[in-house]
Amino acid sequence: MGGFISKRARVLGEVLGPSTILGESLIGEGTIVDQQVYVGYPKRSKLLSNPRGLEELDALSSGSRIGSGCVIRSQTIIYEEAEIGDKVEMGHGVMIREGSKIGSNTRIGSFTQLDGMVTIGSNVNIQSRVYLPHLTVIEDDVFIGPCTIITNDRYPVGKRLSGVRIERGAIIGAGAILIAGIRVSEGAVVAAGAIVTQDVPANKVVVGVPARVKMDREEYEEKKRRYEKGG
Repeated sequence: MGGFISKRARVLGEVLGPSTILGESLIGEGTIVDQQVYVGYPKRSKLLSNPRGLEELDALSSGSRIGSGCVIRSQTIIYEEAEIGDKVEMGHGVMIREGSKIGSNTRIGSFTQLDGMVTIGSNVNIQSRVYLPHLTVIEDDVFIGPCTIITNDRYPVGKRLSGVRIERGAIIGAGAILIAGIRVSEGAVVAAGAIVTQDVPANKVVVGVPARVKMDREEYEEKKRRYEKGG
């Protein structure tokens, strides 16, 4: 695709190849935007006006804000009204919908989707192919393993959406599924492949289908230390 940078955009970083920067987008100093990236893509309600061409699309967009020192890799789409902090790194093909907020020093793996208004804190590590729907909240220092699925509709297709909240320092293992409305409390661990249907207490480790408490975080850390030492 050919590149297009809005006259209203403020690009202080580097755009490495053909990309589309719409509206009053701000790209901070030291940020690298790879080729085939969309920044400031208009939300659905605006697209229904049937814009023709990039100039009309640009006129509709209010733009996105990307901080300094970020890395935005190819095929990523960032919708308008998204706010991204400093030193955020994204893999390829990430999608971030309108109104989402991402704190500083956070990493988001390839083909992960923030599919709605999602709030992510600082120092978060989200691996590849994670699905985060509308109303998801992830606090600081959280790790989310690859292919994790979070839901927001307990009885689909329903009229009441309920977001999942993952509190500070929690760990979510690969392939876990978190059911709408639950809370993973501070320091908790969800094992790989677990299906979580109810709140997880602070500093507890849950495993299985449905997930049940298996041990304390302290015991988990001790097992981890022994494993890393080859024990």
